[in-house]
Amino acid sequence: MARKLNSFQSWIREIWQTKSWYVMLLPGLAWFFIFKYIPMYGASIAFKDYQILKGIVDSPWANPWYKHFAYFYESPYFTQLLSNTLLISMYKLIFGMIPAILFAILLYECRNVVLKRWMQTISYMPHFLSWVIIYGICMALLSESSGLFNDWLQSLLDRKIPFLSSTEWFRSVLIASDIWKDLGWGAIIYLAAMSAIDPTLFEAAKIDGASRLRLVWHVTLPSIRNIIILMLLLKLGTIMDAGFEQIYIMYNVKVYDVADIIDTWVFRVGLEQMNFSVATAVGLFKSVIGFVLILIANQCAKRWEGSIW
Repeated sequence: MARKLNSFQSWIREIWQTKSWYVMLLPGLAWFFIFKYIPMYGASIAFKDYQILKGIVDSPWANPWYKHFAYFYESPYFTQLLSNTLLISMYKLIFGMIPAILFAILLYECRNVVLKRWMQTISYMPHFLSWVIIYGICMALLSESSGLFNDWLQSLLDRKIPFLSSTEWFRSVLIASDIWKDLGWGAIIYLAAMSAIDPTLFEAAKIDGASRLRLVWHVTLPSIRNIIILMLLLKLGTIMDAGFEQIYIMYNVKVYDVADIIDTWVFRVGLEQMNFSVATAVGLFKSVIGFVLILIANQCAKRWEGSIW
């Protein structure tokens, strides 16, 4: 009993000594509590026949309780929506992380400080553009009627490619525009991890005769392995979010077969038709899948010492 009391007192003493840090932490905790935890009560809508005028509490419970989950599962578009969501998310995950890592390595290896700063600044800028602006840029470049690239193709090959309305090309446009937008921003954390590498490791490798490429392969990449695994884990948690804003702005009826994802379907069926119970059920389904994926990936990542917990 005395041991527990002493440990409690030492814990209180430690908190009091670092009270300024906890005070700084309060706004962030308050934000998460208000906007992340309190709204979780609304997840009960997934198990009710929600009616706006009656509210969450007075709305009747769905019979059976899985009614709205079954509505989504039995939808003729379920397989298409799920496959499109997973494919686009995986493409963004794979083809988005690798260029960011390579770009961070290029910046880290760049010895010209002025050029390095200019490259960083230019690469960060697209991240702050909205998808509406980026779609306008894509239209100016890829439009079949007046796009700059199609004008070149017309003059060189006497043909045009419907990049934005072709099921063959649309996913490539999505992935390419996503990479361009977040390339520099995604490289920040890898670049920060590289700056913490012990310089003596490079010096020892150089003494052994390692080339610049060998230094990258045997020193730089192993040193940031934990960060790469951590970022992969964090992205796996949102693998069911294929990028609603980007796709909703850029897609059209002609590319529904390859671009219609769960979020866009929920927006049309759940929100535009005011079927909030279905929208909540699908959101809960996505959250559970993401949570399970993080648990599985975290257990696998423990082998490489890159787990979250």
